[in-house]
Amino acid sequence: MTRTPSPAPIRDVPTMRPIDRAWVHAAVQALTADANRSADTHLLRLPLPVPAESGASAPQVTVYLKDESTHPTGSLKHRLARSLFLYGICNGLIGPGTTIVEASSGSTAISEAHVAAMLGLPFVAVMARTTSPEKVALIEREGGRAHLVDDPGEVYDVARRLAAECDGHYLDQFTNAARATDWRGNNNIAESIFTQLALEPHPVPEWIVVGAGTGGTSATIGRYLRYRGYDTALAVVDPEGSAFLPAFAGEEAPSARGSRIEGIGRPRVEPSFEPGVVDRMLGIPDAASVAAMRFLAARFGRRSGPSTGTNLYGALYLACELVAAGRSGSIVSLVCDGTERYDASVNDDAWLAAQGLDPAPYADIVERAWATGVWGG
Repeated sequence: MTRTPSPAPIRDVPTMRPIDRAWVHAAVQALTADANRSADTHLLRLPLPVPAESGASAPQVTVYLKDESTHPTGSLKHRLARSLFLYGICNGLIGPGTTIVEASSGSTAISEAHVAAMLGLPFVAVMARTTSPEKVALIEREGGRAHLVDDPGEVYDVARRLAAECDGHYLDQFTNAARATDWRGNNNIAESIFTQLALEPHPVPEWIVVGAGTGGTSATIGRYLRYRGYDTALAVVDPEGSAFLPAFAGEEAPSARGSRIEGIGRPRVEPSFEPGVVDRMLGIPDAASVAAMRFLAARFGRRSGPSTGTNLYGALYLACELVAAGRSGSIVSLVCDGTERYDASVNDDAWLAAQGLDPAPYADIVERAWATGVWGG
């Protein structure tokens, strides 16, 4: 007689990392409330002047700058920090008491330190020793701790090691920036730009211009443009010493040293950078970034950091290209942060001289581009 085999029991294994759901709900609510308080950032309108002799049929080109320096932590990275924490919390990687560790050039870490303090979590930023002391002070003001390393290329491995040693969580902005943000909408920066342009003469811009940095902003905007069916093209500006542009050009990358323009140029191509959504890359000299940064302060009273100068220099180049083609339109870029974070670097003429940077020739190019719509560089 054949015996019927006994049914095998279900193997029931509970998680080794149980979730404190009450803490998760409270943390998500706190971050959502922060987003509600932030509302949105201003879109500054900078119409290029049209010389009187050009006549009524001359191209009308307007550059818009979305001022991300007005976030509570003073930079574009406030959006990213909030997204990275939500990503970690909702994936069960961050809980009450988790030590948060990040590799950063400064601005992201400032925003992350702020969010960590909001949630009552310890925070450690691993940064190159060359990071501006103003940024280190801001991280410490927010309750975070700076762990400085001599080699900028070591920040990733050191951050990963520190997180493992304290059973913490490495946020890893350079890998997770493109994952943590919902690029389809949900009030991301791309959706915000198009909402704010809706009543403008050219509501669909010809170009959106951003730096690479983590790669998250360009990935979000580039994907959104395709998802929504816009004809807007995406240009990524890259400073000297960065690895992004040589890789995009298919070149054998030189030994990239990173950038003197903090926050956008990187010594390696970061995992979040999506070259397939980029239509064009522009290599911007560092001295040109400084010249454009100073032009924005002198002409419009907007005292921004050097990465904003990189953005503006590229935007003006594309604006002159439109004028030369006899086309009207709009171009959008970003104010990334304020100039007060760079008093010991690009705001210091002695520092510029020691770096061999002379903004004067580029200042002439910017002034001419603005006044005439003609590019001279």
